[in-house]
Amino acid sequence: MSQNRRQFLNTLAVSAGAAVLSEAARAEQHAAPFPLSCNQYSWITFYARDGKEWGANPDASLAEFASTGLKAYEPAFNSADEVPKLLPVLQKYRLAMPSVYVNTSLHEAGEASKSISSVLAIADALKPADTKIIVTNPNPIQWGSEKNKSDEQLTEQARNLDKLGAELKKRGMTLAYHTHDVELRAAAREFHHMLLATDPKNVSLCLDVHWVYRGSGNSQVALFDIVKLYGKRISELHLRQSKGGIWQETFTEGDIDYPRLAQMLDSLGVKPHLVLEQCLEKTSPKTMDAVKAHKEDLVYVRKVFGV
Repeated sequence: MSQNRRQFLNTLAVSAGAAVLSEAARAEQHAAPFPLSCNQYSWITFYARDGKEWGANPDASLAEFASTGLKAYEPAFNSADEVPKLLPVLQKYRLAMPSVYVNTSLHEAGEASKSISSVLAIADALKPADTKIIVTNPNPIQWGSEKNKSDEQLTEQARNLDKLGAELKKRGMTLAYHTHDVELRAAAREFHHMLLATDPKNVSLCLDVHWVYRGSGNSQVALFDIVKLYGKRISELHLRQSKGGIWQETFTEGDIDYPRLAQMLDSLGVKPHLVLEQCLEKTSPKTMDAVKAHKEDLVYVRKVFGV
């Protein structure tokens, strides 16, 4: 073999190796810190539509969940004693639980103290699961009410949210503040104050993309302004899509420009935990069951976010 040919083959080998490394580097660049997950609420709505109750038989419910190809689950817990009941079923189906959702009431001092104690007990029970993110949406004054919290209540809530986040941080966990549409009322005063009056080291943001979109009057301008303002604090995304303002059965192209969101987060160097929450409402289409819908969700999430 001539020297030139040897050099040529060596060059090919190096080039091929560089290409492989380049692909690996690109994959690593877009890799999320946790496996793609799905919140229990979307499954609750699919089951309810078919006259079934999600979780009535945890084994059967999570068997269907796992059959979609999903590898992680985000449940909601009301108390610490619920955690050990779920862990063996997750282990059976090899489902991770990087994040969980908890309810809190933080705008009144007495209730806040009870909520914080409850969440910390849940956090301690989650140690065997290696859960890293605790998502909470502080309760409104009353669900379905038009009444907004007072300035004093917002101040109290922010103080308690920061306190809870600081305690979770000691446990190696991140608190992620979540909202529905209520917090976007009245110039989004509640939403902004929870982020401006808390320490970013203690409180991150779980951006529920569609609730922010809907709460701001179906505005992508408002949604992307929030990403510009608080993008660095986003630790988790709840993913849902609509068409004509109506929640769809699958996460796909629609009212919200998710490719733009993915690009914005990428430009900020932010890699949030991705959690599907493609819920149904009364006017949603009815063409497929939960398993088929969630399998289709995975295709579009991977296309948009590269996970």
